[in-house]
Amino acid sequence: MKLARLVAGVAALLLCAGPGLAQSAAGVDRLYVLDCGWAHAADQSRWSPGVDVGKPIDLSDNCYLIHHARGGYLLWDTGIADATAASPDGVAMANGAMIWHRPKTLAAQLATLGVKPDDIRYIGVSHTHPDHVGNVELFPKSTVLIQKAEYDWAFARPTPPFAAGHPVMMLDGDKDVFGDGSTIILSTPGHTPGHESLLVHLPKTGWVVLSGDVVHFKANWDNRRVPALNVDKEKSLASMQRIADILAERHAQLWINHDKPQSDGQRHAPEYYE
Repeated sequence: MKLARLVAGVAALLLCAGPGLAQSAAGVDRLYVLDCGWAHAADQSRWSPGVDVGKPIDLSDNCYLIHHARGGYLLWDTGIADATAASPDGVAMANGAMIWHRPKTLAAQLATLGVKPDDIRYIGVSHTHPDHVGNVELFPKSTVLIQKAEYDWAFARPTPPFAAGHPVMMLDGDKDVFGDGSTIILSTPGHTPGHESLLVHLPKTGWVVLSGDVVHFKANWDNRRVPALNVDKEKSLASMQRIADILAERHAQLWINHDKPQSDGQRHAPEYYE
């Protein structure tokens, strides 16, 4: 209800203000899907306990560059570290459970778009696992938008996800990033203590939810399966239900970050959604 009131209030304000303000507050005009790596895993049941045991799976790892007409650039997640691209056979992680590959660096993809690191105003991180924060330090001036619960949890661990001195805005729940209802961080804990997803409105595409790891692939979404590695099963289920409610309310699409078949069917940069 809080989210609905927020979006409705912004829309009413624009209508009352007249066409001039509505046009100047154009919101998000471009969303680029960036290839931020992919992984091969030998056992799909790592994410679907008791189901598809021993079945291999390939996972995508996307980042998303969002341009707001007045607010500038938001980069959602930064993927596996660009240094992975120097290893043509990939890099083993999670005690060998996954082999990560990085065919294209994030830096090179942004350069192709003519976007410099200093052009990125915000970095939103769905959570602090290495395949989502691997390149935060490429953007030393960009403010990281992160839940306080996630920050406290991550920086209490032996290896911090990024430099402790990096500019940060700590959140406690949802956040309307640009103040116009077009780009809303959604608190979706469960996979990690401060996991978050992103709700984006595009003029032609409509509403899109960028999942983070609230779910890893479509079969888990359809069957509400919770990976054993999630920190809280009940919060994970509640967050999935919250996303389902938002999808129904907004007639939104769910873009599942690690679902490779879905990712393969999307337009990737330099193409974009608007």
